[in-house]
Amino acid sequence: MGPKFSKEGEETLKYKISAVLALVVLSVAVALAQTPTNTASTQSATVVTGSFTFTAINFPGANRNRTLGLNDHGDIVGDYLDSAGVRHGYVLHQGNFTSFDAPGAIDTRGLAINNRGVIGGRFLDSNNVSHGYLLDHGAFTIFDFPGATLTALQGMNDLGQVVGTYNDPAGNQHGFLLSAGNFTTIDFPGAATGTIAGGINDRGQIVGTYGDAAGNAHGFMLSAGNFTSIDFPGALDTTQLFGINTNGEIVGFYDDGNGVLHGFTLIAGNFSAIDFPGAFQTSAFRVNEAGQIVGIYNLFGQHGFLATPNPIQKP
Repeated sequence: MGPKFSKEGEETLKYKISAVLALVVLSVAVALAQTPTNTASTQSATVVTGSFTFTAINFPGANRNRTLGLNDHGDIVGDYLDSAGVRHGYVLHQGNFTSFDAPGAIDTRGLAINNRGVIGGRFLDSNNVSHGYLLDHGAFTIFDFPGATLTALQGMNDLGQVVGTYNDPAGNQHGFLLSAGNFTTIDFPGAATGTIAGGINDRGQIVGTYGDAAGNAHGFMLSAGNFTSIDFPGALDTTQLFGINTNGEIVGFYDDGNGVLHGFTLIAGNFSAIDFPGAFQTSAFRVNEAGQIVGIYNLFGQHGFLATPNPIQKP
């Protein structure tokens, strides 16, 4: 049997290998705990295919790297495990890596970055409780959905709107939108095992994932108040969506009949699979206005990637 819908936000990667209202906001203006790391090149591998140029992204010295957020300036965010197995966030700007950690975190995950350079993600505190955060040029804002036992930011846009997922006290999982200081719950109609709001564009269109009664994962789009279910044709039991740009291009991943994960794009109703060359697992997470895509692949470990269209599309 294939993977089932889980309740861990972006941890719903479903790899078959071993490892995804009132505003209650605590603004913590702290000095950013950052460790700049300059590298001669961020390209541990660059491969050109017919459609994309793929570039591997690896934080120097990291054991496992994830590349999960991208803006129109080419800035990338993600996270990595250090030699002690501790997860830290990072931003990659003009070839330079900067590591960061949320205040009091034992685990920090970088998941999104907008064109203002604001970074969003989630972190675990010393009690292993998940909280959302925004990092705006050195100042952290930590937030939780009111009454939730788990809050996880998943995506954001340039208007300051945030989407994500939370667990209520009964353990049920819901998506949320945080806009102008107000939380709104997002539940796909009839979802049986939870909803995750994974990404939002500047038009307010939201993509995400919901689970059916069998525990299978399906993608969805919420636009102008209307939900649309989305499944990659022939997917076994998993289709998940995490990115949408203003042009309406959607990215995500699915599993094939053998349970292998592949990334994909959905443009004007047309699906196209994306695989990092030679990898046995690929997941796509974000897409910018130029059609550049970031995600994760597995090949002798976990790595991030940037896929740039050939030729690059103009925003």
